[in-house]
Amino acid sequence: MIYWIFLACAIAAEIIGTLSMKWASLSGGMTGNIVMLVMITISYILLSFAVKRVALGVAYALWEGIGILFITLFSVLWFDESMSLMKLMGLVTLIAGIALVKSGTVKTKKPSAKTGEQKSAVAMKNKPAQTKTNVGGNHATA
Repeated sequence: MIYWIFLACAIAAEIIGTLSMKWASLSGGMTGNIVMLVMITISYILLSFAVKRVALGVAYALWEGIGILFITLFSVLWFDESMSLMKLMGLVTLIAGIALVKSGTVKTKKPSAKTGEQKSAVAMKNKPAQTKTNVGGNHATA
């Protein structure tokens, strides 16, 4: 559950960072650029935490896709960018793509915590004992 929270926070940080970049280009100040740099950095760090348990393809599709969706919507609302039918169809296609990637991802089992040496020791312990037979008779063994 915590990894999905990391992903949600990474998405929010990416959205804030990208919108700050646009704001900086309009306002001319350095504040927007600093916010952008900090938020994009935080976004990547949180994304790296999220992919420890969330499939990389799913995490990236959600991170980038939801980011594009909200950045486009906020750009229309806050920066007076246009929303054409083509852009709207692209967003709908994006949502469908994210849903397909998510639903097509098979959950894998967690890897065993045992190291290679531990696995070998367990395998040897569970292996039936082999006995040597002395065919020649009077051979000394050291």
